[in-house]
Amino acid sequence: MEKSIVEILSEVRDYRKGNAIRHKLEDILTIGLFSMICNGNTFTDMELFGETHEEALKKFLELPHGIPSHDTFEAVFGKLDPKELAKLFGVWVSELRDKLKNAGVAIDGKTIRRSRGKDKKAVHVVTAFASELQLVLGHLATDEKSNEITAIPKLLEMFCVKGKIITIDAMGAQTDIAKKIKEKKGDYILALKGNHADLLDDVSLYLDQEICSKSKTELRKKGWYERTIEQGHGRVETRECYICPEIDWLNCRDNWAGLQGIGVIVSKREEAGKEPSTVRHYFLYSMEKTCAAEVLRIKRSHWAIENNLHWMLDMTFREDDCRARAENAAENLNILRKLALQLMKKETSSNRSMRAKRLKCAYDFNYALKVIGLD
Repeated sequence: MEKSIVEILSEVRDYRKGNAIRHKLEDILTIGLFSMICNGNTFTDMELFGETHEEALKKFLELPHGIPSHDTFEAVFGKLDPKELAKLFGVWVSELRDKLKNAGVAIDGKTIRRSRGKDKKAVHVVTAFASELQLVLGHLATDEKSNEITAIPKLLEMFCVKGKIITIDAMGAQTDIAKKIKEKKGDYILALKGNHADLLDDVSLYLDQEICSKSKTELRKKGWYERTIEQGHGRVETRECYICPEIDWLNCRDNWAGLQGIGVIVSKREEAGKEPSTVRHYFLYSMEKTCAAEVLRIKRSHWAIENNLHWMLDMTFREDDCRARAENAAENLNILRKLALQLMKKETSSNRSMRAKRLKCAYDFNYALKVIGLD
């Protein structure tokens, strides 16, 4: 039987010791999550939400000393080990294991800009996101973007990689990371940019001259070409994907564990009143017997992490406006936002936007209970 979110929160290990503890950790976390779902963004919002709905909250929380103050919320979220809170996503992953088979998993980082302090760098969070399922599989915080390279192998240990296709931007295109993914029985699509200048030159020259110049009809018959066209908001976006599994000529192919081919996606945007723009995205891939249509689908799902996760955190939850800087507070609130977003996406009786759902939760406590799973 699926556990309720309150039951899951009750399993988070409490770092506090002694007899002076006034508020239960699960009460603090639950009120914090409720507040986040109900359009609250700060520790003061959590206190206000708790005071407003104290009688309703007492139906499933103990609240032995009433509602915690905003200082208590800040202190607890600052000291709490983020690894403990991050385990929540492991519960969902275990319940969706079958659906995750052959899923594309995008790994990408996001900086929480206002988390920078006088003597503290802004928190940069690297997240693994199953885009097609809209599911966070794990995340790891670093103190700067350049540390993504060392964070990604640790992140790969936080969820089951077997049978999944991992997509990573250019910074994560490293031979050690490719090896790690293959050792864990996964596959990869790794973006190529200037950090592998010689390899990029070889791949781009070959694809542009030997593959993209050939008949698209013949390439499509071999599964080496696919195209999609999207129209909306006054623009037309055309994406053409070319792949090539014949790479015996590539000198460094043995450096990349499991490498099966190379490819490029040519993206063209046309918008009224503007000059058309074209961008070429080159990549390496490890899937055997794949086709351009499959690669294009997975690559597009990778780009969804920006719109369906990072953009939502910024625009719907105002993450970049959050000034929580004390110790682990910024990272823990990032986890709580992702958890709130996950719960709202899981609740499908309303087809409103995430922003509208948050407002609906704020206006209608019964709907908030439904989102949490306590109705």
